[in-house]
Amino acid sequence: MIIEYIPIFVVLIVAIGFAVATVLSSGIFGPQRPNSEKLSTYESGMTPVGSTNERVSVKYYLVAMLFIIFDIEVIFVYPWAVQFQNLFGEIGISAFISMFIFLVVLELGYLYVYKKGGFKWD
Repeated sequence: MIIEYIPIFVVLIVAIGFAVATVLSSGIFGPQRPNSEKLSTYESGMTPVGSTNERVSVKYYLVAMLFIIFDIEVIFVYPWAVQFQNLFGEIGISAFISMFIFLVVLELGYLYVYKKGGFKWD
């Protein structure tokens, strides 16, 4: 049974080896001539204004976390929705119930964030 996965492991090892070799070779063989222009913050060609150590509003993190949760929801719901009509019998009922519980838990999370005012951008 494990023998069937050997090609996948070989491809995985080759891919990781290639990535590591590329990063290491660029660091070893690449030119290393730092100057003040290269060490400064890149601001799309503009002169940097202010400090780079400014605080970021928690709202940005909240939006990012909500986006990740929504993204994960879509990742789980899409294959289920595609295969839903092919599910019959006890498997179909358990798949429906488990997805329903998953969606209810996510919606409860969204309702909690809504009640706490997480979607209001002040």
